[in-house]
Amino acid sequence: MARRTLLTAVAVLAAGGGLTAALLTRSDSSQAADETPAALTSTAKVTKQTLKDTETADGELAYGTSTTATNRSAGTLTWIPDSGQQVSRGQTLYQVNNEPTTLLYGALPAYRRLAEDSEGPDVLQLEQNLKALGYKGFTVDDSYTSATAEAVEEWQEDRALDETGVVELGQVVFAPGAVRVDSLQAAASDPVAPGQKLLSYTGTTKAVTVELEATDQRLAKKGAPVSVTLPDDTTVAGKVSEVSTIIVPAASPDQDPETKVEAIIALSNQKAVAKYALASVDVTFTAAERKGVLTVPVAALLALQEGGFGVEVAGGTTTRYLPVKTGLFAAGRVEVSGAGIVEGLIVGVPK
Repeated sequence: MARRTLLTAVAVLAAGGGLTAALLTRSDSSQAADETPAALTSTAKVTKQTLKDTETADGELAYGTSTTATNRSAGTLTWIPDSGQQVSRGQTLYQVNNEPTTLLYGALPAYRRLAEDSEGPDVLQLEQNLKALGYKGFTVDDSYTSATAEAVEEWQEDRALDETGVVELGQVVFAPGAVRVDSLQAAASDPVAPGQKLLSYTGTTKAVTVELEATDQRLAKKGAPVSVTLPDDTTVAGKVSEVSTIIVPAASPDQDPETKVEAIIALSNQKAVAKYALASVDVTFTAAERKGVLTVPVAALLALQEGGFGVEVAGGTTTRYLPVKTGLFAAGRVEVSGAGIVEGLIVGVPK
């Protein structure tokens, strides 16, 4: 029978699930592995379970990222909402020269004057809002027709604007949904110029912002479920809604800026976080998950001299070694498979 040296692997879970092994002699190389007589002094069972590779990061509970509303025309700021006030579709976000700028819903910012014969996704966005506000008589598409202009005139009349049928740049602000005024950069009666910042706003639902190292980007996948632990130790479910790369300025001239990954976590249960204005929370990401797999403690893995890994299995008064294929490493355990590897099997765990 050919001889082989069996080596113990001191296994360490590394980033991404890799395995680093420091190899130590486990038995005398003069003895064939399948003839090892010793009984197992420390053991564990092969178990079937769901294995999750998770990582927890610090997060901040607030109202999400802030967006700035910028003035489009010269004049006097005649009205601006209070900080903390909420504004919904069709309502006034601010007034310049006593003319309202109206909040509408949409992902595309207002960037041009809209009039008859205009075409594009911003026209579609405008018409979707007109329909939602109850105006009729036009087709909701990407073409600004005479019927669209008539609906705009009705809307302008209701808003006490000149009934031109043309939406001038500055008459509307598009946001993804209802907004909450976060802070003010101007006050009523201030003279304002085009391009001047007036206020910043967020969404009306609370979210968690997490800043991760660039090397942890694998954790922040859009749409991925997460678990958020609140200050009172209760947990709520969340989902990664946005992922972006940010540059953190250097703290001193002799340091370089850092690249970070910012993840925004949407929370469906707003009641659970209603009592917190701002709070530090823990966010648990699941980088990988394997359901119903066979696992052993990582320490049970043995590195074979001829390559690969195995486990030591009791067999009466002797032990034998079964080679295994490894999968996901997580929480001190490792997914294993191979001939003879079954649930409940007793394997050795070196002390």
